[in-house]
Amino acid sequence: MAQKPKVDPHVGRLGYLQALVTEFQETESQDAKEQVLANLANFAYDPNNYQYLRQLQVLDLFLDSLSEENESLVEFAIGGLCNLCADRANQEHILQVGGIPLITSCLSSPNEETVLSAVTTLMFLSSPGAGSHPELTSLPVIQCMLRFSLSANARLRNLAQIFLEDFCSPTQVAEARSWQAHSALGIPLPRTEAPQQP
Repeated sequence: MAQKPKVDPHVGRLGYLQALVTEFQETESQDAKEQVLANLANFAYDPNNYQYLRQLQVLDLFLDSLSEENESLVEFAIGGLCNLCADRANQEHILQVGGIPLITSCLSSPNEETVLSAVTTLMFLSSPGAGSHPELTSLPVIQCMLRFSLSANARLRNLAQIFLEDFCSPTQVAEARSWQAHSALGIPLPRTEAPQQP
């Protein structure tokens, strides 16, 4: 089990978050990196932390972590981005730095939680007022959502259906369906955990 981050509890919120970022950047331990990134993703859930996380460039740290080979780091990073995307300034930052391709690459993850967070993040980024970014509803993304809408996983299926209904035009969906009929390749569905036997 990984140790708790080495942070003085009396440094205040910004100091605590800064210490986490520093530990993430300096540690050689994959376990410690995972734990710190999970902690940062949890802090990203609280709107009171948004300003500090922007100041410490945690959004960029999360985006950079999406390219890691370690699936746990990717899962925590996209979870953190998903948490931060409820905020307009965070949405704009992700869009301005070209984060959409990194997020859409998570749609092909074998990790179910990573895929769910990626779909939700794309929905936040597509929300009204976020500005039009054609990448969010590109043909490959819509084709992927069509496949997810057939998933046995109810959470993934429902999210994909909401994405298709609320963020894509009927014309876009029809075009994606016609292209999909001609394609033998597709993004694989994520693994789902087998139900536990009582």
